[in-house]
Order: sequence, then C-alpha cells, then structure tokens
Amino acid sequence: MTEKSQGRRGRPVNEALGQTIVDAACELFMELGFQATTMDKVAQRAKISKLSIYRHFENKEALFSAAIADRCHRFAPRSLFEGIGGSAEDQLMAVGQSLLRLLLSPDVRSVETMIMADKTNQTSLGRLYYEAGPARFIAQVEALLRQLHAKAVLNVPDPVRSARLFAALFKGSDLLIIAPFDEARAGDEGEIDSYCRAAVTLFIEAHRGRDRAGA
Repeated sequence: MTEKSQGRRGRPVNEALGQTIVDAACELFMELGFQATTMDKVAQRAKISKLSIYRHFENKEALFSAAIADRCHRFAPRSLFEGIGGSAEDQLMAVGQSLLRLLLSPDVRSVETMIMADKTNQTSLGRLYYEAGPARFIAQVEALLRQLHAKAVLNVPDPVRSARLFAALFKGSDLLIIAPFDEARAGDEGEIDSYCRAAVTLFIEAHRGRDRAGA
C-alpha cells in the first residue's frame, strides 16, 4: 500500500501534508539519489517529524513510488483520459503530447538518470519506476484503445500490445536524445506537435478502422 488511507491510530491522512512529503522527497531523490535520500532528510526538507512521514508511507520505496506517480499525474492526469473527446486522431494526439512532455520533463529525465547511476538499487528502482509511471500510463492507453476498437474507429485486436507500441513511439523520439544538449529545441511546441502528429498518423495507419481494413 503506497499511501495509507488512515493514520496508524485511525486518524484520516492529511492530503496536503502528504503532498508536502512527496514534493520534498522528489526534490531530494533528484538532488541526492535514492541511496543518499533518507527519511530523516525528507523530514527536515518538509519541516515535519519523521513519524508524520511514516503515517503516510510505509517505507522509502513506497515514498519513491508515490513521488514518481505524482510527477506522472501532473503531465497525464486521469482526467485527461476521462474527459478526452474528438476524433481518434484528436484523442491520441492529446495523449501522445502529454506523454512526450512528461518524458521530456527535467524531473523524469533526472529520475531515469538517477536509476541508471544507482548500480546497487537499479533493478528494484527500475521496477518501482515502471510500475508507478509507464505501466499506469500504458494501462490507460490500453483502455482508450479498447473503446476505439469497440466503436470500430480503429482495429485494435491486441490493445495491450498496441498500447505498448504507442508508448514506444514516443519513448523513441529523437527529442529525448536532443534534450540534454538543446533544451530549447526539445521543448519547442512546434517540434513536439510535429513529432506527435507524425507518430499518431503512423499509429492510426497501422490500426485502420475495420471498415477500411481491406482497402
């Protein structure tokens, strides 16, 4: 359980305090890495007691997962998928742009660098990162693709695989390679829009509606 719904003595968790803890932890994970970040340091940064942290999070791993999920939610909130509308292209563009902006964000790039540099905890941190971020996003894309398939808008017989392929189109963007040495170009809205439109067009072409499958 990542964040407890109640305190250990039955008291409701203070959501604002929980967010303060997550923000402080995220800053420290970026600055110091997972290994050097301790609950004591998080408490000092958040200006609270360590006991308050444990009322919200069971351990440092749970706090790390919460920090990753929080940053992902900022760029691709659940409401993005719940309120999405328009054509299949419009919907996939909205999702794709959110995903690419998330991948280009300094926070996510820093986390990925941190994980790669932490040889001791690389496997466990990689798993936590995947489960808290990419896996959740892919599951939401999968649900969207199931809807488009059910409406015969796209032909998606294997939505799980197609959702993974959709994510891979954006994870493979050259803007992620450019970002470390040319932030301005990587963050340019025109560049992001152009790449996303090309990726979505390619994806839709590979998943044409069933009424056009034989065309």
